Amino acid sequence: MKKILIFILPLFVTFSCADLDVLPKTGTPANFTFTDAAAYRGYIAKIYASMSLTGQDGPAGQGDISIINDEGFTSYIRAYWKAQELPTDEAVIAWNDAGIQDLNTHTWSSDNQFVRVLYYRIYYLIALSNDFLRQSTVESMAANGVPTEDYAEIQQYRIEARFLRALGYWHALDLFGNVPLITTIRSDNPDQNTQEDIFNFIISELNDIEDDMVDARANEYGRADKAALWMLRAKVNLNAAEVYVGEDHYAEVIADCEKIIAAGYTLEPEYSNLFNADNHNSDELIFTLPADGVNSTSWGTTTFLVHAAVGGTVMAPADYGIDGGWGGLRTTKVMVEKFDDISGDTDSRANFFTEGQALEIEDLRVFEDGYAVPKYSNITSTGAVGSNLTHVDTDYPMFRLGDAYLMYAEANLRGGGGSRATALGYINELRERAYGDASGNIADADLTLDFILDERLREMYWEATRRIDLIRYGQFTTEGVWPWKGNVAAGTTTDAKYRLFPIPAFELSANPKIKQNDGY
Repeated sequence: MKKILIFILPLFVTFSCADLDVLPKTGTPANFTFTDAAAYRGYIAKIYASMSLTGQDGPAGQGDISIINDEGFTSYIRAYWKAQELPTDEAVIAWNDAGIQDLNTHTWSSDNQFVRVLYYRIYYLIALSNDFLRQSTVESMAANGVPTEDYAEIQQYRIEARFLRALGYWHALDLFGNVPLITTIRSDNPDQNTQEDIFNFIISELNDIEDDMVDARANEYGRADKAALWMLRAKVNLNAAEVYVGEDHYAEVIADCEKIIAAGYTLEPEYSNLFNADNHNSDELIFTLPADGVNSTSWGTTTFLVHAAVGGTVMAPADYGIDGGWGGLRTTKVMVEKFDDISGDTDSRANFFTEGQALEIEDLRVFEDGYAVPKYSNITSTGAVGSNLTHVDTDYPMFRLGDAYLMYAEANLRGGGGSRATALGYINELRERAYGDASGNIADADLTLDFILDERLREMYWEATRRIDLIRYGQFTTEGVWPWKGNVAAGTTTDAKYRLFPIPAFELSANPKIKQNDGY
């Protein structure tokens, strides 16, 4: 049985965006009163769940936002994953929904519906967090008659709301750059802030709440703890110099990775078990978005990742614990060629389905063009099928120990301190898991930044890290070529403006204080 999830509590707090095709500004309904810790627990559950679910009536119904016809497209992590993967060499999609192919080809505009969903999903998370913070002040609790013995529990939820808001602002910074920094519920148009403003806010918030977060590995499953905070701060700081603010924060990355590694997490012995229907049992996962085929269903998160990677006439959906494939996601030959042996017999991370599939992608819209990548599965580590053949039980692995190993190694090579020997050891631990023995280990001379970038692909592909990795390495737009980049079959370089997504056109018309990102 899956560990208890706060998601399965009744999400009795309702929210409306019916009159807001722009930034969500509403909070809790006027007739709802927070009278005890249970009410606040339901609210913080709603905030966590907003990253996985799409509305009040799963898998669809009473959607959180109403800016697109298909509610399934409005899943936070589904939108985030597509933005971080489809514009890279790791993934392409075969579908014809308006604007989806623009993500494959670096041709998106400010009218793209998937960009629009992404922007407003992020700000919906931020709005919920801001409202929770408003409702959970000592003054608000006293006014609502909340028993004083509930204050400590509610204050812990408050700390987690600040973490979730910081996470949302990292996504906003990473994807859109100069965005409004909103920390209270408001109805007027907010000013636009700089990337430096957003970066400084995130780091300041994480520093401020660190001591009050629940200790690593001590919180309820599916909720953030200190290790999740360290991972988030390390990721923000890893990209500080090359992407966000031009300042070197690699020493801070080393410090946070050391804390994570010392916290008692261990590498999952079988790589594939990180992405299956009972991955909640893994001691490698640090922060996940829980999925449950009965109690928390949506058309996003890992339901999308499992179904969309299965298709064609050869793949059998039952092999992956599902009732049908959606025939969408594959990969490019550039990713395939990063593996010396694509069978998975040598490096177990190589998970390609090749029968009936072509290596070359002649047509992006044909599922059989490009190898399939069934990395995520609704089958457990013991071979059992998940609880629901449509909505999977596989939790989305947002942060895990293997990524901390890779970040430590990269920060060390970029001058952040730490130990090169330790960095080499961490990389070889990952490779020993992948190869089953020391045959895949590298020597000290092989440990270079270019190697780390390729190893990040082999270890982290389809985990929504590739776009920012390529940007950090200067290979996303004006450098680096892969099939269909720039809408050319062989691939071509693209304009540097695509390092950021555009602010949605609707937001610009609604708020004259917002300036579009350069080039759009």
